[in-house]
Amino acid sequence: MHPLRSLVTCGTKLWLDSIDPDLIKENLEWDTTGATSNPIIVADLIKTSRFQAEIDRLLDQGLDATSIAWQITDRLVRGAQDQFLPVWERTAGNDGYVSFEVDPLLEDAGNTLSHAERVARYIGLGTQWAAGHRNRMIKVPATPAGLDALAPLVAAGVTLNVTLIFSMDQYQQARDNIWRGAQARKSLKSFKSVYSIFVSRVDIYTEKHLPQLSPAAQGQVGIVNAKRIWRANQEFWSTKQLPLQQEIIFASTGTKRPEDPPTKYVQAFAGSDIQTNPPATNVAASQSGIIFQRQVDGMPAPEVLAEIDAKVDWKQMEQTLMEEGLKKFADPQKTLIQLLADQIARR
Repeated sequence: MHPLRSLVTCGTKLWLDSIDPDLIKENLEWDTTGATSNPIIVADLIKTSRFQAEIDRLLDQGLDATSIAWQITDRLVRGAQDQFLPVWERTAGNDGYVSFEVDPLLEDAGNTLSHAERVARYIGLGTQWAAGHRNRMIKVPATPAGLDALAPLVAAGVTLNVTLIFSMDQYQQARDNIWRGAQARKSLKSFKSVYSIFVSRVDIYTEKHLPQLSPAAQGQVGIVNAKRIWRANQEFWSTKQLPLQQEIIFASTGTKRPEDPPTKYVQAFAGSDIQTNPPATNVAASQSGIIFQRQVDGMPAPEVLAEIDAKVDWKQMEQTLMEEGLKKFADPQKTLIQLLADQIARR
């Protein structure tokens, strides 16, 4: 059995952390059933010049750089949605989604909008970009404004992927707000939500800020944190008897430490919910020869868990990683807009 097919067979939904049409075609052969996008992915795709003809058509219409950036993003996500629509139809809306991230500049450090204005913008943009799409998920970050926008968006029928979750507290706020919004719907038949828990960035954080962790604990905090959130999610939704699954996305699953095998996180979370793996991680897994088996329920030894809980300041970790995460999305968006502004200036 192919390694990635074994991952799916043991219970994982495999999504691709890219909307590159060529990569999607390749990963579909490995039973990949969805994809996610973000400003980094879109900016990198546009830099390849493969989509220059579409950009030129938009330039000819006299649009400004920001408008072109969002039109191109929309078209790239639409293309990915078309590739996964058969999965969405086959699963009656339980799988086959592609995520579309709303404007990351709403959380840019230089943004002067008030909290209420940001919430309103999230609601407006989320509703706008979701309209008319069956298998599009709107990505909203677990910031104060993003969290406050969740209930109104879900009540309006928007399917959500809450992103940049690093802590149990963020997850619980997101989940509770989404459930409150869902209960305002006339029907829960099409209600679907996912929660993107970032993993490898947590382990990079502890390596930098908590070098005193023992070798047994270092490199395990991201896994422990995500598995605890996964377990809490399983327990919460198990009593709701909904037609569609409300799932965790194990995100940021590409290893960043040279000493870690590239399949470290793929193996750790095998067996349930969704993994959005970078293309390189899927390639490494496909070449690993590993037959993946369910490990999502497993935890380190009790003494390792006790050490982690004693030494990790979860709130400090969340704040640090949120600041870094928001900047990592805002900066590529600025780069993309500037790239397009330069093209306009040269015409």
